[in-house]
Amino acid sequence: MEIQTEKMESSTTQNDSKRAGDGERRKVALITGITGQDGSYLTEFLLEKGYEVHGLIRRSSNFNTQRINHIYIDPHNAHKARMKLHYADLTDASSLRRWLDTILPDEVYNLAAQSHVAVSFEIPDYTADVVATGALRLLEALRSHSSATSRPHVRYYQAGSSEMFGSTPPPQSESSPFHPRSPYAAAKCAAHWYTVNYREAYGVFACNGILFNHESPRRGENFVTRKITRAVGRIKVGLQSKLFLGNLGARRDWGFAGDYVEAMWLMLQQERADDYVVATEEAHTVEEFLEVAFGYVGLEWRDHVVIDKRYFRPAEVDELQGDSSKARRVLGWKPRVGFQELVKMMVDEDVELAKREKVLVDAGFMDAHQQP
Repeated sequence: MEIQTEKMESSTTQNDSKRAGDGERRKVALITGITGQDGSYLTEFLLEKGYEVHGLIRRSSNFNTQRINHIYIDPHNAHKARMKLHYADLTDASSLRRWLDTILPDEVYNLAAQSHVAVSFEIPDYTADVVATGALRLLEALRSHSSATSRPHVRYYQAGSSEMFGSTPPPQSESSPFHPRSPYAAAKCAAHWYTVNYREAYGVFACNGILFNHESPRRGENFVTRKITRAVGRIKVGLQSKLFLGNLGARRDWGFAGDYVEAMWLMLQQERADDYVVATEEAHTVEEFLEVAFGYVGLEWRDHVVIDKRYFRPAEVDELQGDSSKARRVLGWKPRVGFQELVKMMVDEDVELAKREKVLVDAGFMDAHQQP
């Protein structure tokens, strides 16, 4: 996959290239974290809306673009390539400002983060730098870009998290107090208030989306939901026998990531910038997730799950359940995929993935005993 690093066309030429087929100017979106779960679904959504989408990705010796490979078109095919990727980093303010000045986006979605709660306890400095200060760098780059280019209409979305509520009793809404219980959650709180500050101090059209847990077959494999469904697939085909987990009593409000990216977009289409909770308003325990996932393929989860204390957090968050009445009323948004449908969707994908893995194992290309 080729990443664009060369200087792009002049703004005049660039604007001409952003004309849609009916003569209207095509909207341009800039997404940080485009290679993540949410970034991939948002990119699909915006491309369907006719946007030109630019994504910022970090330099790595290995491409980490699996989630967007199916919608990637080589930039040399200029008439078809409406998604373009550029190297940048939330720890590098100069790269953020440079691409804002070059791309001239109408909408900016900040989805990039070190987003794993447990990992944030192990690398708190890095988590704070990317999640909190990274959002500040991007907001400041956007503010100065808008001022220098006389483009105050640029709209900004900040990805918040239900983890910010922490130990606040459910249901949690926009008016609920934050009580973060991890370095990740504390950093997200800082990013939230930076966004509010830039909206109030500088008039930036900046929205916070406080999204409760949202999952999909594209979820990272070290997140508990995908860890479960991956194990279900591997156990079903005989590649694995045990699954090691921590707190099975934790309750979460789980929705489908593909539904939630629509809410992000809707926030930036409003006349006034504001903050919104996005949630299904239903909470389920990890044990309930296990029951649905294992039961769907005819397995008993108790025969395979082992509790491992290393997966307990230093400070647990017992229950997160959102009150998304404001988003439903103002944005007209509501979730389409229910809990059981979501779990079964993920299991279906991971059973198929496990079957492909088994072909490699049987052919001697993969070690069948990598894990219990």
